[in-house]
Amino acid sequence: MIASLLWLALPALADVQEHLQEQYYDLQVASGESLSRAIDQASPIRQNGQIYHAYTRWQVQWNFWWREQRDGRCQIDLTRTQLHATITLPRLGGSDTQQRQRFEQYLGALREHELGHYRIGQAAAAEIDAALRQLAEYPSCAELQRQANQRANAILQRHAEHERRYDRETGHGRSQGAWLTE
Repeated sequence: MIASLLWLALPALADVQEHLQEQYYDLQVASGESLSRAIDQASPIRQNGQIYHAYTRWQVQWNFWWREQRDGRCQIDLTRTQLHATITLPRLGGSDTQQRQRFEQYLGALREHELGHYRIGQAAAAEIDAALRQLAEYPSCAELQRQANQRANAILQRHAEHERRYDRETGHGRSQGAWLTE
């Protein structure tokens, strides 16, 4: 009996799982050719008429399990939040030593900018998981489910706006050194 009372007093358990993958597109540049132009031509990342050299796509998925009381009241017992992310970057081939050095410096700054996007996804996943675990008991499981999903989606929207602001503030990485001047 004491063990079951202790179990009822425990907060909801959480498990945030993260999966980050890098993928590449190939880029060939001839000696003396503009590195920026070669990346523009090779990049498969095109949105709203713009060409981007790198891109981070992240997705947060959440699940929760609840306990229903005899009177219908409902509370979350367990959450599982997953972050899946893919960073797409260029991979250089066929270059001279100077181009390779410039590319490696550029790639480091580009990767750091994209990791900033990933960190926003991490923050979203952590915040969603915490919000689900902190949800109060609701009069019904249907209301609990509605409130939980509504809160999680609102958090996603806030972090999507954070990403847009991050790109505006950094000039899509330009202020972080992810810029080629040629």
